[in-house]
Amino acid sequence: MAKTNNRGGRKEECCSFCGRKKEEVLVLFQGVDGANICNECIEMGYTSLANNNIIQPKGEKPAKKGQEFNANTLLKPQQIKEFLDGYVVGQDSAKRSIAVAVYNHYKRLKNAQNSEQVEIDKSNIILVGPTGTGKTLIARTIARQLGVPFTIVDATVLTQAGYVGEDVESILSRLYQASGYDLESTQRGIVFIDEIDKIARKGDNPSITRDVSGEGVQQALLKILEGTVVNVAPEGGRKHPEQKFVQIDTKNILFICGGAFDGIEKRIAQRLNTRAIGYGRVNTESIDRDNLLKYVQPQDIKSFGLIPELVGRLPVITHLEPLSRSVLRDILTEPKNAIIRQYKQLFEMDGISLNFDDAALDYIVDKSVEFKLGARGLRSICEAVMKDLMFDAPTSDIKSFTVTKEYAKEKFEGQSLVILKQVM
Repeated sequence: MAKTNNRGGRKEECCSFCGRKKEEVLVLFQGVDGANICNECIEMGYTSLANNNIIQPKGEKPAKKGQEFNANTLLKPQQIKEFLDGYVVGQDSAKRSIAVAVYNHYKRLKNAQNSEQVEIDKSNIILVGPTGTGKTLIARTIARQLGVPFTIVDATVLTQAGYVGEDVESILSRLYQASGYDLESTQRGIVFIDEIDKIARKGDNPSITRDVSGEGVQQALLKILEGTVVNVAPEGGRKHPEQKFVQIDTKNILFICGGAFDGIEKRIAQRLNTRAIGYGRVNTESIDRDNLLKYVQPQDIKSFGLIPELVGRLPVITHLEPLSRSVLRDILTEPKNAIIRQYKQLFEMDGISLNFDDAALDYIVDKSVEFKLGARGLRSICEAVMKDLMFDAPTSDIKSFTVTKEYAKEKFEGQSLVILKQVM
C-alpha cells in the first residue's frame, strides 16, 4: 500500500521508498496498487544498476570484456612486421623497432600476472623522421591488428593544466573511449603521440611568460609516461565538469611518440664533428651525409628542446629514413591501399577501367621529389592530375582511360602550384 502521512485528517502522498512528500520532490510516480516512487529514488536506482554493470549508462559505448592474453595467439615480431610490410614501403628499421615494442608489451602484460618473476619495465619509443616518411601511417596500420586499445593523439593541441587547450589527461580519455570504456583494457593499451617535437621548449633562457604549450606539457607528461594513477574525465573534464573521474594506472600503457624534428640534422652533424652542408672535418668512419638521422642519439633530442626527464622516459629511439625516388615509386603502386589502386577502385565504381603509364607514374614521383613533399605529397599531385578526369568521367561514355605522361604534365602544370606549396 502507498505510504501516507495523516495530518489534520487528510492523507499526504509520499514516496514509498524514501518517505519524501509530493511537495518535496519534482515528480512522484504512482503505481497501480497505490505505491509511489519519486524521481530521486529512480535516479539512485539507475545509478546503482549502472555501477554494477547491469545496464549501460546512456551515451556510453558497450563495455568490452577484458581480453585474456594467450601465448599461442601472441603475434611474434616477424609476424607484426610482415603485416606492416603490406601497407608501409621501406622503413625496415622503424618497423622492426615497433614490432619488438608491441611484442614486448604483450609479454610484459602476461608477466605482470606472475609477481614471483622479475618485474619488467616498459620501453616507450620515439620515432624521428622527416614529414611524409610514414610515422603516422605505421601507427595507424599497426592499430588494425592489435588486440589492445590504441589511439593517436596530437601533441600540438595540449597545454599545461589551466590554460586554453586540452589537458594532458585527455590522452588517457581518448584511450579510455577507444577501449569501449573498459578500464582493464585501457590500462594495457598503446598511445601514439604525434608531433612530439612541436612541444620542444622555445629556448634555454627563462622568460617572463610561461611556455604552457611546450615545456609545461613535457613536465605534465613525465608521470604519465613513467607510470602513475591519473584521475581522468571520460568525456573530457572541461566540457563536462560535473562527471565522475576514473582512475587509470599508466604503468602498463605503452607510449610511442613521433616527430619530424626539423633541423635536428645540424645538431647531429655538430656532435659528429662534421657539417650537414659544405666541407668540414669528418670522423674516421664514413658518415652518410644524406641520412644523418641514422646517427640520432638522446643528447640530440635533448639539445633540440625536449627536457632530459622526458628523453629518459623514451629509452628506445629509432629513425625513419628519407624516402628515395624508388621508394616513392613503390608507394604509388605496391601497398594494399596504394594511391593508384584507390583511384582505380573509384573509377571502377563508375564502370570505367583506369590505367597509368609508367612514364606518368615517374612524372608524379619526380614532382614529389622536386617539391620535397614526401609520400603525403603524392596524393596532392595525383589529385591535381586527376581532378578534371574525375569531374568529367562519370557523365561521359568512356569505358577505359589511360593516364599518360603528357596528360599528367598538362593537367598538373595547369593547376595552381600555390596549393601544393602550402603542404611543403
